[in-house]
Order: sequence, then C-alpha cells, then structure tokens
Amino acid sequence: MSAVRPGRRYLDPKALSRLANIKLIARTVVEGFISGLHQSPYHGFSVEFSEYREYVPGDDLKHFDWRVLARCDKHYIKQYQEETNLRATILVDCSRSMAYSSNGISKFTYGCYLAASLAYLMVRQQDSVGMVIFDDKIRHRIPPKSSPSHLRDMLVVLENTEPSSRTGIAGTLHAMAEAVKKRGLVIIISDLLEDQAEVLRGIKHFRHNRHEVIIFHVLDEAELSFPFSGLTTFRDMETGEKLMMEPQFFRDEYSKQLDAFIRQYRRECTEGFVDYLLADTSRPFDLLLARYLAKRARLG
Repeated sequence: MSAVRPGRRYLDPKALSRLANIKLIARTVVEGFISGLHQSPYHGFSVEFSEYREYVPGDDLKHFDWRVLARCDKHYIKQYQEETNLRATILVDCSRSMAYSSNGISKFTYGCYLAASLAYLMVRQQDSVGMVIFDDKIRHRIPPKSSPSHLRDMLVVLENTEPSSRTGIAGTLHAMAEAVKKRGLVIIISDLLEDQAEVLRGIKHFRHNRHEVIIFHVLDEAELSFPFSGLTTFRDMETGEKLMMEPQFFRDEYSKQLDAFIRQYRRECTEGFVDYLLADTSRPFDLLLARYLAKRARLG
C-alpha cells in the first residue's frame, strides 16, 4: 500500500463533508495542501508564488534577491504586485445532474468544495476571483475581486445553492465568453453532460477571446466504473425518464461510450491549449489544486 502524502488527510471529500461550513472546508483543504507542498511531492511549486518568480537571464538584477541565493542557493526575482495579480472566473454547474451521488458526496458538493478551495487559494495570493453559478441559465454572477469579504460572499452563494434545473452549459459558456471582457483565467467545474460539440464550441469561444481555460470534468465514481448488478431502474435526473435493465448486458457498451466521451474532451482541449482534468468525486483535491498552481505558474 502506498504511503499517504503529507497533508492528504485534509483533502478527502467525504471527511471534509463532516465539517461545519464551506469556509472551514476551503481553509482546511488549502492549508492541508500547502502543508503537503512544504513536505515534498510537488517540489517546483513555490508557496511564495505571489512574491517571487525564478530568475531568467536578462532580468533586471536590481530585483534579484541575494538573500534567497545565500540561504537556498536559488535564483529568484522579487515581483511587484501588479506583475503577479491574476484575474479569474470560476463557473460552477448547478444543474440537476450534478446532484448525483453514489458515495455520500454529490458531484455538485464536490464541485463546490473545489470552487471554494480555489477561491480561497486565489484570495490568499491576492488574485481577483469571481464566480458564476449556472444550470440552464446563469443563477448567480459575482464579478472578480480579491478581498476577504468578497470571498465570504462567494462562499455564502455556494453554500446556499442546490442543483435545481436542466443543463445549459453551452449557452452559459457563450454568454460568459462575451461578458468577460478582460483577459484572464476561466475555470469550468461541470460534469459536461450536454451535447459535446456544443460544449466544446463554448470552450473554444473563451480561447478565441484569448482567455486561459481550465476544465475540471466532475464525474461520480459510479459513473466511471458502472458497478451496478441485477435488475436496476435508472432515472434521468433532469427529465425524470426511467429505464429498467440488466446492467451486465450494457456494461461494455457503456464503458466504451464513456471512454470515447472523455477522450474527445481531452483531445480537443489539448489541441485547443485548454487544461483538462477528470475529477473523480472519490479522489482528494491535491491533484486538482496542483494543476491550478501549474497553470498559475505558467501565466505568471
């Protein structure tokens, strides 16, 4: 059995669901994650990323930090705040399909924990972050800011939202691509269960407008593994339509179609210079936060 990574016990979704509120959850995830960074598996991510960047030949030496060189034998340039500020918008899908859960934590709850943790981390870096909650239309839109009170407003909205309607991902993506005028980072947290070609066009609309994009494709572990057996009734969470079937007769075809669905998103995102990461609701948040930090470092 592999050893638990430092700080990973603070990142388990089911354990986090027992905490009192989403602000505590976000703080626990971020502080546990940063504790893990200090202790190793992600060497190369600097926890001081809002203040320093690595020296590049040609940089003005008046900003060179000689104390860091003496102490750590590393070459860093002190950055000013205007160099490091990032402007980000987090889009969270609250359509009814996101309410699905097989393991005690729904896709929507998992997505909220992820969104809250990312927002907490960004405000900690003094970056500006906004949030959009949507189903078949935009339910809440909070413009980017970087104050602690602004973070509290976003967390309150997340905590008070429940999945409620049908999916409208593509339309929301197009609307927000037109609405977000300043170039920045767009993070999409969704199960992406809509017409795939339309969703991909919406993602490309952001790239056409020169935004950077990260996709966290949230799926329940049962959607990924299809563990059902015996005569089972399946119900569409958005239309209410029911289908009774023997899962073993369809498992191979289901797995084949799901694999094609995921590969298509991954391929087209890669070709369009969009970061894509599959987010299994049974998995801790460290890889997802690390992917954000990697993107953040490239943008910085």
